Parts: sequence; C-alpha cells; structure tokens
Amino acid sequence: MKYLKKYILLFLTVFLFMSSPLNAQQTEQSVDSAILPSLIEARVSSTEQRARLVLDLSAKTVFALTSFNEPMRIAVDVKATDIKFTNTISPTGEGLISSIDFETTNDNRIRTWLVLSDFAQVQQAYILDPFDNQPARLVVDIIPASKERFLANVAQDIAFSQNQAKEIAKLADNSNAPGTLNSQITSRPLIIIDPGHGGIDSGAQGATGHKEKDIVLNFALLLQKLLIEAGSFDVALTRNNDSFVSLPDRLALARTNKADLFISIHADSFEQADVGGTSIYTIDEEATDVLDKILADNENKVDIIAGLAPPNIDEQAVSILVDLMRRQMRKQAFRVASVIVDQLKPSVRLRRFPIRKADFFVLQSPDIPSILIELGFLSNMKDVENLTTSEWNDRVANSIARGVAVYFGETK
Repeated sequence: MKYLKKYILLFLTVFLFMSSPLNAQQTEQSVDSAILPSLIEARVSSTEQRARLVLDLSAKTVFALTSFNEPMRIAVDVKATDIKFTNTISPTGEGLISSIDFETTNDNRIRTWLVLSDFAQVQQAYILDPFDNQPARLVVDIIPASKERFLANVAQDIAFSQNQAKEIAKLADNSNAPGTLNSQITSRPLIIIDPGHGGIDSGAQGATGHKEKDIVLNFALLLQKLLIEAGSFDVALTRNNDSFVSLPDRLALARTNKADLFISIHADSFEQADVGGTSIYTIDEEATDVLDKILADNENKVDIIAGLAPPNIDEQAVSILVDLMRRQMRKQAFRVASVIVDQLKPSVRLRRFPIRKADFFVLQSPDIPSILIELGFLSNMKDVENLTTSEWNDRVANSIARGVAVYFGETK
C-alpha cells in the first residue's frame, strides 16, 4: 500500500472536493502526453469569504496546487502547451485574491499565480468535462484560512515537492524492463498472496479426491518463491500451511500491513463439467455490503486515507476521498488483471471471458488493488490434470509473476 499510495500522490487524483486544504495536490486523468491542451480563457471572482478560479481548456488535463508564502500565493499548474488569450485578467470583486498572473514553463506547464490578500486555502478543485459548446474547465474554490493553517499548508507543500523531486531522481536512474523478473523497483511493493480455504475448510473437491485447499497452497508457495527470487518484491501469504483463516482476517492482514497488491488463489468446481480454464476476478462495481461494513464509521475511513489527507478533515471530505480511493483501487485491480491475462494467453487455456467481476469478500478492500485468480475447475478433468502437473504450475506461476512485474513497472 505504501508503494501505490506514494504514486497516487504523484500521479493520481487524491485531494479533490476537500473542505480542508489541498496540500501540493496532484491530479491525473487520462491525458495523451503527445496532445496537450491550450489554456483558452481564465477568470477569477473574489469576495472576502470565497474566491473561484476558472480555467477554460481545449481538453482535460492534469493539475497541481501549491501554497507559497512571502508573498502569500497559491500556484495552479496545468499541463498545457500555450495560452490563447492576450488580455490582462483581473479578479472580479475585492476579497481573498488581489491579483492574478500567468507564466509558461519549459516542461509544458502553465502556472497561474493567485496572489492572496489574506490567509487562504483551497477548498475544492476539479476538472469538468467539455459539454455541448462549453470547453473543459478547471475550477478551483478558495476560502479563508487561519495563519497557522496556511503556514502548515506551505510547509507540507515544500516537503511534498522535495520528496517528489527525490523520487523522480531515483526513477530517472532506473532501467527496468517491464515483464522481466529482474526489474529493479526502487521501493519494494508488498504483495499478499491468499491461498483460499484451509484447515477445516477444504474448498472444492474433485472426483479424483484432490482438494482445493492443497492445490492453491502449493501454487501460492510457488508464486511466492518466484516473486521473492525476483528481488523486487516483498511477499507474504495469508496462510503457509493447512490452517483455517477467516475471510475477515485475510482482509485485515493485507490492510494492516498496507499491502500494495492482494492476490487470492482459488480452484473451484462447477456443476457443468465442460466449464474450465483460468480466469481472474475483480470486485463487482455494485458490491457494497462488505464495503459498508469496513467503512462503518468515520474512524475507519480516516484510517484508510491516513497519510494522504491533512489532520482534522471533516466527515464529508473523508467519505469523498475514500470513494475516490475505492474507484482508483478498482481501476488498478482491473489493470493488473489485464496484464496478467496478457502474460497467460500464450501458454494457458483461459475461460472465454477471462476477466470477470464478482462480489467476493476478499476483494472488498477499499485501499488495496485486489484480484482473485481462479486457476481452474476441479470439476473439469483437463483442469485437474493441469492443476496437478508441476510443469503447468510452473508455467502459470511464471506468467503471473511476469504480469505482476509488468504492472508495477507501469505503476512506477
């Protein structure tokens, strides 16, 4: 979790719609780096209680917000190529913002300087999609802040910028080859592998007497060995012997240790013996019951976003942040499932639709990308033959390990 959260801070939407300040916020959405937008128009309205900046853009882009002191300013950076307007922009009304200025950097960024007349903070910031004849828009709302809050924001933003520069410098020296197990990842992700069932819970059982709990444990141990030997990952199992571990405890183990990826391993059975092949499940978008239990109170929600938000954040802002994180985790889960399937395709029989969605309890973590790999079906004789053959297990485990390397190679 520490690995993914760090890059969420660098590259993904985190601090949107917050009622407390956005500190060195980084927002990224789907932007083609080769086709960056232009800044078409800008306007600012300002009162003593609230100010709003609106930037009209030719397309959606990424943005960052940073607080500065001496003089007191808020910088709004957007990834864009040029400024289309030439007229001077001044705030409408008198209040929090005394003046506005623009500058273009040599790295395809346009910075909007909002000079403050008093201590202030960003309340919320968001990108609007183009609609009808209206362009894409970045909207930034600013509200008053105490001197202590403003200076704390400045300090946090400076610290964030310094850490970001260090991480970028590390990555610049990295020559990873995604898809190879020799990838040298600067911050080692923690992967939790979850062999399903165990102990009194045997799981599925085939006509040949093979038990799911034994097959998936052997496979999980093999996959753990491969990932550890790669030297780029820390890997732990929810069980490493024939013991029973409850579903909540499996989930809690991953979340307590702030895992970066959760992989549950299963080998089910089905009433139709002709159903076979490997598939990967991600959480169903409509699955809410267990999530609601996990997020039952505000304290749990704050724990989920610990380190990603300022202290004393209110309940509504926490709920929005958690929802953003849940959505991002689901996107990441689908991505890791996709790259693993790509690695499996050349040598493994897959189900017709290999990436599927279901409401499995172990996939319900709101802060960890989680997938469930269905290796095959003990009700299908061909699958049983594969699942009990070391050559097949080696091939599949290597494919999954390569997929994991590809995923983390992309994520960094």
